[in-house]
This record gives sequence, structure tokens and C-alpha cells, in this order.
Amino acid sequence: MIEILSIHFKDLINPEFYIEHGGLWILLFIVFAETGLLAGFFLPGDSLLFVAGIYSDKLAGEVVASGNEFVDLLILLILISVAGILGNFVGYWFGKKSGPFIYHRKDTFFFRKKYLNQAHEFYEKHGGTAIVFARFLPILRTFAPVIAGVVDMDKKKFTYYNIVGSVAWVFSMLIAGHFLQKIILSQFGFDLKEHLEVIVLGIVLVTTLPVLIKIFSRSKSKNSTTQ
Repeated sequence: MIEILSIHFKDLINPEFYIEHGGLWILLFIVFAETGLLAGFFLPGDSLLFVAGIYSDKLAGEVVASGNEFVDLLILLILISVAGILGNFVGYWFGKKSGPFIYHRKDTFFFRKKYLNQAHEFYEKHGGTAIVFARFLPILRTFAPVIAGVVDMDKKKFTYYNIVGSVAWVFSMLIAGHFLQKIILSQFGFDLKEHLEVIVLGIVLVTTLPVLIKIFSRSKSKNSTTQ
């Protein structure tokens, strides 16, 4: 008898769901999709990597059963970083190909060419930093490489910061998940695996709060200058 898996929207934002039902390969695809496909902006990148650190032995065991936690983490670091790097390259390629069309579009209510020019200036000045830090911010990490391609950011510069950003993002999330689980379990007897909903919510708040603060502070400053 074939069991049909019933999937709800809440499952799509639950990192443990992907690990239980898809394992390492679906994890790699999600990292690629979130950073390379525009439709992947809603996927749980940060929390997924954090949970992957907790289940590192299980996930790395799909490639090789090393029995060593550091080897397991290294395997995941390499594979997931490559997926993230390739994803950003796809986003950059899409932006570069669509850039001429976008630049020649007429201004509309939703589109202003001056914003592209401002984005181009921003990437010329802070492009590397933007690519690296966008990795740690949901939604922004999906669109940052696309915009970099649209404004024709230097490919060598993009490649360097793409690699640095991907490795830094994956490393920090994996290490945090793996060793926080060990430390908290040994010191307090608190198993993070049994409270992943709270952990995921905390990660979402931590990663999105700076963006929300920036948006609200900018809108507040605009309102104050218009008064």
C-alpha cells in the first residue's frame, strides 16, 4: 500500500520536515533554490542550516559514515556551500541577462530607472559587503545576486564575495546548531530537537529584526523630513 504524503504550508517553513522527508539532497536543493531561484525566497534557509547542524551525523551519513563529528560538519560545509555558491551564480546570470531589458523599460508606477542607477552606485561602492551580508538576511539573499547581475557588478568581485559569503553563512549556522545542541544538552539536559519550533522562531526574529528596524527607521526619517 502506497502512503501519500500530505503537505501543508506549515511544513514548507518547517526545516525538520525537509530533513525527515528529503534528507541531504533536498537540503542542498533548497539552499540552491533560495539563493538562485526567485521563487525560493520563502524557504527556511537559516533555520534549515541550524537544524542541519543538529542532525549533521545523519545528513553526512548519506554520503559517508565517518563516525567523526568534525568530518561530518566538513562534508556538509563543502556540499552546502557549493550549493549556495551555484545558486548565487544562477541569480547573477539571470540578472545579467535580464538587465538590458530592465534598463530599457519605460518608467512606470512600480518601476523607476533611477532606482537601478542608485543600486548600481551602491554595488560599486558596497557590492562585496552587500553580497556577504545578504546571505544572513531572509529574502534579501534571494534577490541580492539578481540585482548584482542587473547592475552589471564586476564578475570577479561578485565571485569572490559570493564564495566568502556562502562559506561564512553555512559555517556559522552549522556550527551554531551542532555545538549549541551539545552544550545545552550536556549542561542543562535540554534537547533542542524537542523544541525546534521555538528555535526556528528565534532564528527568524534575529535575522529579520535588523531589516525591519532599518525599514521603519528609514520611513520614520522620511516622514520627519517631510513635516
